[in-house]
Amino acid sequence: MRIELIRRPERSKAMAWLSPVIAVVLTLVAGALIFAASGIDPLQGLYVYFLEPLTLPFTLSELVVKAIPIIIVAVGLALCYLSNNWNIGAEGQLTVGAIVGSLLPILAPDFQNVLTLPLMLLLGIIGGALYASIPALLKTRFGTNEILTSLMLVYVATYLLDWLVRGPLRDPQGYGFPGSRTFTDFQVMPTLIAGTRVHLGLILVLVAVAGAWFVLRRTITGFAISTLGQAPRAGAFAGFSQKRMTLLVFLISGGLAGLAGIAEVAGPVGKLDVVISPGYGFTAIIVAFLGRLNPVAIVVAGLVLALSYIGGERAQIVLGMSSQTGRVFQGLLLFFVLACDTFILYRVRWVKPVHAAVAARPAE
Repeated sequence: MRIELIRRPERSKAMAWLSPVIAVVLTLVAGALIFAASGIDPLQGLYVYFLEPLTLPFTLSELVVKAIPIIIVAVGLALCYLSNNWNIGAEGQLTVGAIVGSLLPILAPDFQNVLTLPLMLLLGIIGGALYASIPALLKTRFGTNEILTSLMLVYVATYLLDWLVRGPLRDPQGYGFPGSRTFTDFQVMPTLIAGTRVHLGLILVLVAVAGAWFVLRRTITGFAISTLGQAPRAGAFAGFSQKRMTLLVFLISGGLAGLAGIAEVAGPVGKLDVVISPGYGFTAIIVAFLGRLNPVAIVVAGLVLALSYIGGERAQIVLGMSSQTGRVFQGLLLFFVLACDTFILYRVRWVKPVHAAVAARPAE
């Protein structure tokens, strides 16, 4: 008995939506095995990791705070992936957006008025977009693989941030510790819910999701994105330029990543620091695929992945597990999503082995 994968005549719509659900269930099963192997009751481990954070008011608000940058970045990545452009460097674009957006409050700390925060957000968008344009231009001009270039630029941005906060942008009154001066007054994101850290970024999430949905469903640009992603030759015959589309979606995704970066710095972090993201740009890749590249579904997927961060922190505190547990669950989820997505285009067929003697016997 052997297993064969047979290509379906057309995509399975049922599997397209069942795949994320099955992936989540398999991740829970794998997580239970991990807890058992660690000497922890699997049911207790799953409860502490996935359910307990949903029962506490503080962790619920923190769930929203962590979901904000993930969803914003994932919406931009969805546009890229729908057009068949593979931006893997959102983490670097987020970092550069945070750096550029932070220049205003760091270099002009006395610039305090209602224009301060909007200008910071605008600079963050510009910084992320320009940084994302590098792999886009390399692809359209030289045919360079955007996966490699965008990913490598993440490390350039990370080391640039580290150098800046330890050198030129370091707080002169910070006793030699790395990090910029703390943002104050008009330089920080307003809090939306008193007593929590839920900030204006939640409104930005709603705007980004609504804007992406409108573009994809109601505009020629959205039609061009889908057409070039699914049938590039048909898009070319329709007059859509693949090169222009590549540059456009990279600019949009990079701009949204930069927006998420400066929103994080002006929000929960409060200053430009050595670490401003625990990997939101990479997590957003999982969220984009888990949400089927649909802006509305990405909101739900973003909350699920944000739960992996909160759950990881709870597991570390309550169960004494490693701080990297969250990354393990995220990796498992991505693996199972990609594995289950195989069955959107293929179905399984069980083939019985034919006995050698029977196979060799000539037909009568």
